[in-house]
Amino acid sequence: MAKKQEVKNMAIRVRFAPSPTGPLHIGGSRTALFNYLFAKKNKGKFVLRVEDTDKERSEQRWTDEILEELKWLGIEWDEGPDIGGNFGPYKQTQRLDIYKKYLEKLFDEEKAYYCFCLEEDLEAKRQDQMSRGLAPKYDGKCRNLSKQEVQKKMAAGEQSVIRFKIPDKKVKFADLIRGEIEFDAGLLGDIVVAKNLETPLYHFAVVVDDFEMKISHIIRGEEHLSNTSRQILIQQALEFYHPVYAHLPLMLNMDKSKMSKRQGDVALKDYHLQGYLPEALVNFMVLLGWNPGTEKEIFTLQQLTKEFSIDKVQKAGAVFNIQRLDFINGFYIREKAIEKLTEFCRPYLKEAGLLVQGQVSDSKLEKIVEVSRTRMKKLSDIVELADFFFKDKLVYDKDLLKWSTMQDAGVKEALLLCDKLLSDLKEWDIKEIEKVLMGGTGELNKQRGYPEKNRGFLLWPLRVALSGKQFSPSPFEIADILGREKTQKRIADAIKLFA
Repeated sequence: MAKKQEVKNMAIRVRFAPSPTGPLHIGGSRTALFNYLFAKKNKGKFVLRVEDTDKERSEQRWTDEILEELKWLGIEWDEGPDIGGNFGPYKQTQRLDIYKKYLEKLFDEEKAYYCFCLEEDLEAKRQDQMSRGLAPKYDGKCRNLSKQEVQKKMAAGEQSVIRFKIPDKKVKFADLIRGEIEFDAGLLGDIVVAKNLETPLYHFAVVVDDFEMKISHIIRGEEHLSNTSRQILIQQALEFYHPVYAHLPLMLNMDKSKMSKRQGDVALKDYHLQGYLPEALVNFMVLLGWNPGTEKEIFTLQQLTKEFSIDKVQKAGAVFNIQRLDFINGFYIREKAIEKLTEFCRPYLKEAGLLVQGQVSDSKLEKIVEVSRTRMKKLSDIVELADFFFKDKLVYDKDLLKWSTMQDAGVKEALLLCDKLLSDLKEWDIKEIEKVLMGGTGELNKQRGYPEKNRGFLLWPLRVALSGKQFSPSPFEIADILGREKTQKRIADAIKLFA
């Protein structure tokens, strides 16, 4: 009871502890976000810790990318490897002396031991246990070796690991999201906590770090739920307090399977590079498991820091619906100031080889982005939506020029009329362009016997001639941006298709 009281009276401190063995997973990004929001809502501290004890797979470039992507999202930490803090260092490879001290404590109190069992023997025993319907666990072969036997094996150069003695007991804890949870520790078997005194493994290092950094609440994904009993037992063995746990629901694919790297883009940077905005991703991710209790769907990060509550996080898995993300991202794209949106779109056009320096003025580029933004779901869409503005010659099927029941002769006549109407324009202005063309729809319909109010017989062929696409902005907007010369050249090119 005293230890529970100790946690209750602690300052709120949470942590996000990624492993730099690859890019930041979208699920990890959500975990970081929930920790950040919980800390902000409760006037606590958000700690960023790098768990890089896997020396073979950890790389500095992944650490750098993780930090960069979190900053891009707008998530800021109060302590971390780049800014320091009172409980550092914040990279596990810089904390090996701390872990060694606590490993030695376990040995001194006979709560850990060296295990010399070969991996192939352990695997054979696991297979045998499963074949008999038993839970696979270590059988404790090395648990009671004498000090003399251990020293002899060590001197002979036998490979070993350090195992923690798991007591045969029930482990109970209260989860803020899932309520009361109980595990039978007797099913676990003694677990490996270190390769040696200088090389701790995950379960041990994370327990020591959380204690040393005074972490009060551990908010993490549901996939870590089974780890909690092991970590609580290590906490008890080392006489540490127990942090409060909250396990977030799994993120699921549309078919309700768990999201994995084998099933498409799952790295935060993938979405960044595709042109999803950070505010859209934050908004989308928080709704994967959290329900505000209202119909509201659009939240800024600042609003979330006020409205977020761990009590409203659901237990059931959260489906990653890309259509919903596209909707939210499209909303934020339409809300952007055109100058800023154009700045965001420019790199995609350059990478596609469409935007050559000096070819298009800033004002014209802003017009191109403006007429394209309503159909943009992500920034990279600008390439497909607006490529025709930058091309000298368009390639498309001439049948695309036909509207409804039109035949070749009707299309040619419509384009010739457009050319005539636009040639007579004294001022090349979108309002004048629209006025003269709208007037021309009645003239064409009357000559051809088309329905009186159907404007498609004139405007559809023109729009396709100018864009080469089935879907595009209006012909008035396109002509205004292209200018007189380019507009009339594209009309002439379309007419030639019917020569």
